[in-house]
Amino acid sequence: MPQESRNALTVDVEDYFHVSAFEGVIRPGQWGGFDCRVAANTRRILALFDEYDLTATFFVLGWVARRHPDLVRDIAAAGHEIACHGFGHKRIRFQTPKAFRRDVAASKALLEDIAGRPVLGYRAPSYSITPETAWALDVLIEEGFAYDSSIFPIVHDLYGFPGASPHPHRIRRPAGEILEFPPTTLRLRLLGRSLALPISGGGYLRLFPACFLRWGLARVNRREGQPCVLYFHPWEIDPGQPRIPACLKSRFRHYLNLDKTEDRLRTLFEGLSFGPMGLLLAGLGPLPAISLDQSPTPARMER
Repeated sequence: MPQESRNALTVDVEDYFHVSAFEGVIRPGQWGGFDCRVAANTRRILALFDEYDLTATFFVLGWVARRHPDLVRDIAAAGHEIACHGFGHKRIRFQTPKAFRRDVAASKALLEDIAGRPVLGYRAPSYSITPETAWALDVLIEEGFAYDSSIFPIVHDLYGFPGASPHPHRIRRPAGEILEFPPTTLRLRLLGRSLALPISGGGYLRLFPACFLRWGLARVNRREGQPCVLYFHPWEIDPGQPRIPACLKSRFRHYLNLDKTEDRLRTLFEGLSFGPMGLLLAGLGPLPAISLDQSPTPARMER
């Protein structure tokens, strides 16, 4: 793929109180009592994309869609792709296969009903498809998803699938095949060792300078001949959001450089080309197929 080819621009549509960093201090039953800022922040993102004539994939949380159906319609009407982020933002490791199936099926059906179009893409809360939860891919295949963007090929305390392919590919599972578009990592050698540095967005967008991220993404385009993923959340452009009294690590991860996110996005938009993930995948042609052999038992996979 040539350097000028598009990268995938994606937004995980959730609010600040949904994030996994705060799951120890905020229960889902309390979400309705918080100041909901996701609709206003997402409309700011729509205006930003319109300014740069960009279209993107919005992975929408079902909880958000149920409360803000007009927001989903506005995203679709602006020409963006609607994809699924699950319903309740619960990491897959804390769900049974049966509960996970209910979660994604409910969210997919709701989004399709509101947007009036098929929902083909999925991204797990906190990238929580890991070697231990690879069975979730079978559920996604059976529920009609064409692609996934949940397998992050790094080591992390909340997620990660070390050793997974870093580029778009097909995954073979007992239930069939699904396309995978992993979050982008920059592969470097440091002191004789290979390092996979996450540069695809989110907290990494707020941690690293924009010029470094732009260089890294362009390097993957140019040297590896591969498209990249950029992702972020509506709450990441909202430095005025309420502060949650969580632990120091969680507060650092969540609040770091919120006031710099929009400027960093503009730097990336001015130097790279972006488009929706589903459209980009459709134009890649045949992709390499990889088998994941973590197969669930029939009892775990019951509907």
